This record gives sequence, structure tokens and C-alpha cells, in this order.
Amino acid sequence: MIELTVDAAGLARSRFAVSPLHEVVATLLSWGLQPAPHADPWVARARRVLRRARLPLLSELALDGPGYVPDFLNPYPSRPSPTVEEELQRVRSTPPERILSELEALRDGRPRNALAGSELSAVLQQAIARGGTHVARQAAEEMQRYWELAFAPHWEAAKAILDAEVGRCAGVLAGHGAAKLFNSLHPEIEWADGTLRVESRFRIALRVPLVVVVPSLVAPRPAVAVDPTRDENRPPMLVYPIRDKAMASATAPQSPSAETAQLLGPTRAGLLAALAQPVSTAQLAARHFLSPATVSYHLGVLHRAGLVTRTRAGRSVLYRRTPEGSRLTKGR
Repeated sequence: MIELTVDAAGLARSRFAVSPLHEVVATLLSWGLQPAPHADPWVARARRVLRRARLPLLSELALDGPGYVPDFLNPYPSRPSPTVEEELQRVRSTPPERILSELEALRDGRPRNALAGSELSAVLQQAIARGGTHVARQAAEEMQRYWELAFAPHWEAAKAILDAEVGRCAGVLAGHGAAKLFNSLHPEIEWADGTLRVESRFRIALRVPLVVVVPSLVAPRPAVAVDPTRDENRPPMLVYPIRDKAMASATAPQSPSAETAQLLGPTRAGLLAALAQPVSTAQLAARHFLSPATVSYHLGVLHRAGLVTRTRAGRSVLYRRTPEGSRLTKGR
């Protein structure tokens, strides 16, 4: 069990963030080899892309089981929704002494934090010999390539889901308070009496200044990221999965009724059936094997007919059925 005690001021400072680089680094953990059964196909393919892409540094840092991935690869989100370019620049500008410290932790371990050491590969030894600045530059270059190959084609749709989850959390916080919010994140996360408890095989109890909360499509279960190589009071990052079966089924293509397909046409009827939850144009295009322009045209027709609503979430526009659209889909 991990227990994070946060006072009222720390709770007020706690925040949510959507981090593209976090999703990249999450696939370097053993999660990348064993994604959740309901994860999108691109999550399961990411590690295969990594192996084929010839990215030597990231390949050596990727885990097959328990272990430590250096924290400089995954900087804390500087704002609620940083771009991947912003986060990669933070990797490039990591102080070289911090990078070497984290790679030494990988080699020597940190017994106090239950982090076992391991012999470094020739690739990592050569990287250390060239200095922390070189490692930062190479890591950022390889992560950018990994991002372009495995994540960029799917990020607009993925970010729409993550943004919608942050919006849901904002509504719960406004209407019911922080306790209700944290207790709504995942069954293995509990808030009570000023302490946030997360189910874990580790036993950690910390008093923290705040918590950075990051929803994830890659993580199959909740986790708390605590940097084991530094002594400063760095706030923990609480990661939790949002892609449960209900959301997966809500965003997956569904078969409309024959009557609805005859009335609207099969393409529009299929899109309307998929809009039980907010979904972006890009996400619908990927799931229905249509071009974004085609999806946008049909959604425009449905919107003018009063069958769907649209709201902006960051850079994406999310569509959802209206009550009238739901009644039509159900044939009533």
C-alpha cells in the first residue's frame, strides 16, 4: 500500500495533467509488454515498433519486468497540457549531473528505496562515458523518433479521451468535492482522512506537498511515480488508467439498427451509434476506417439535424449524441 498524506493547502495545489511523453515512457515499463486487455492496438504495438526502429538507448532502458526507468525521460508536466515538443525540450535541457546520477542509480541501486542495481550494457556504459549532455540529446532524439512512429498517428484521438476524462474530473470536483473525485478515479485508489491510498506491492508512506494526477491510456493499473534518486521534496505523480471496458465499448464501432441505417444511411447511422460518449473526428475516422474529411462531413449533417452536440476540449472537438439521437439509435 502506498499512502500519500496531503494537507488542505497541498490538496488545493494538486492538479491534473495530460502528458504525451508520459504515455511514451509508460510503454518502456513492463506495462508495454503486457498492456491491459482493452487497450487500443497501438499501445500493444509500441514495443514492437521500438524493437524495429533501432533506438539503442531506449531499447536498453526498456524493462522486461520490475525495475527503474530514469526519471529524466519523463519530466513532470509543466502545465495542464504540454505538447510533446515542450516535453522533449525539457529532456534535452536536463542538467547532465542529474542524468549521470540516475544512470548510476540504475547501476548501483538504492537499497533504501528497494531499488536493486544491475550491470549496465555496453551501450549505456558508452553513453555515460560521453557525458550527461550527450545522453540527454540522444535520449530526446530517440524519443522523438519513437513518438513519430508509434504515437503521433494516434495522439489526437488519444488526447481527446484523456481531455474528456479531465473534464469529467473537473465536474466531479466542482459538484462533490475532492474526496469524491479521488474515490472516483479507480477502485484501487482511495481517499480518506487526508490520506490518498493506492494499492501496491510496495509499502510507502509519505507526507507530500501536492499530487500531480495523470490519466493514462497505457497504464493497466494505478501507480505512484516517486523519484528514488533525489532527496528534494519532489511531489509524486499519481497515474491511473481510464480505459475501462465501459469506455472502450462506448468508443468502439457499433452496429446501428436496420431501421436507422435505412433512414440515415449506413455511414451516418454507424457514426451516430458510436457517440454514446464524447469522441473526436480523428478517433471516429480511425475506428471506422474513414477519412477525417468524410467523418467531419457526416457529423456536420447529424449536428444540423440536432442528433449530436459538439464541444471543444483543448485542440479537439468532441461529438456526442443528443437525447433525440439516442432515441433514434435505439429505435424509439
